[in-house]
Amino acid sequence: MTDTATAPEAAPETAPESSPAPARQRPARQRTRGGRAPAKAPQQGPTRAPRTVHPVLQQLFELYPKLFGAHFLPLKLGVFHDLMAQHPDTFKRDELKVAMGLHARSTRYLEAVAAGLPRHDLNGEPVEPVAPEHVHHAIMEVFRRRQARANQDLRPFATAQLIEAIEASGLSREDYLLCVRQQDEVATALLDEAFAELAAQAAKRDALRKMFEASSKTVAEFADMYGMAADEVAHALERSRLAQAAQAARVLEAAQAAQAAEAAQAAQSVEAAQALPTAPETIDTDTDTDTGNGTDTDTARTA
Repeated sequence: MTDTATAPEAAPETAPESSPAPARQRPARQRTRGGRAPAKAPQQGPTRAPRTVHPVLQQLFELYPKLFGAHFLPLKLGVFHDLMAQHPDTFKRDELKVAMGLHARSTRYLEAVAAGLPRHDLNGEPVEPVAPEHVHHAIMEVFRRRQARANQDLRPFATAQLIEAIEASGLSREDYLLCVRQQDEVATALLDEAFAELAAQAAKRDALRKMFEASSKTVAEFADMYGMAADEVAHALERSRLAQAAQAARVLEAAQAAQAAEAAQAAQSVEAAQALPTAPETIDTDTDTDTGNGTDTDTARTA
C-alpha cells in the first residue's frame, strides 16, 4: 500500500528511486615525479551499473529541487493537476502519470510519508497533514522492503514508528483500526505491540497523576521528591489529564448515541403502529327489519 496523493494511476511494483543522482566530482589525479600517474588500486567487489532515471523525474528535479531533490516531501492531493496546469507544454499527461507513480512508490518518498511529514504544494509549503491510513501503510511498506534486505529484526523500529503515528493521529484504538483496515498478520502483530506499549505508557502516566494529586505538592516539589525532571512530570501529567478527558468525552458520546438510537427506534415503532389499518366498525344486527310485505322479522330471534 502506498501513498497515492501523487500517483493518479498505478505504477510498476518495483519502482526505482526517483530523484536523479548528483554528479560525482572526480578527484584530481596524483602524479609522481616522473609525471606518471600512480597505479590504480584494484576495485573491491562488483560495481553497480548507474541507475537510470525517468526523464520526467529529471525534469521535475530541475523544476522543484526541494520536492524531488535530495530529500523528498509528501505532496499535496491534486498535485498532478497542478503540474499539468503550470507546465502544459512541458509534460505529456500519460508520461507524467507514469513518472508520478514511480515517485510515489519509491522507498524514499514512502519514508517521508512514514515520518509523518505534512503534504506540500509546488512552492514547498506545507498545506495539509497526511491521512493516518496513508502514514500507516507507508510505515508497513517501508518495513517490508527494509526487512527483506536486512540481517537484523527491524520490528522494534517499525513498532516505534507506529506508536508515533498512532499518537499523532489522536484516534482511539478502535477508530485507528477501523481507519487503517489492516488485515495482514505481520502488521496486526506490530499494531498489537504498539498498542500494548501505548497502554503501558498511559498506565504509568495515570499512576503518576494519581500520586501527584494525592501528594498535595507542586510540580517542582513532586519532581524533586522523586528525582525527576519537572518539565517531564508536567508533560506526563498533562497527557494523562488529556487522555482522561478524551475518555470521558467518548463515554458521553457513546451514551448520547445510544439514547438517540433508542429515541429513533421508539419513533419508528409509533409510525409503524399508526400505519396499521383500522378495524371496521361492528354492525348491530339485533334490530327489527321490514320485509317489505308488512311482516316484521326479528333477526335476533331467527338467528
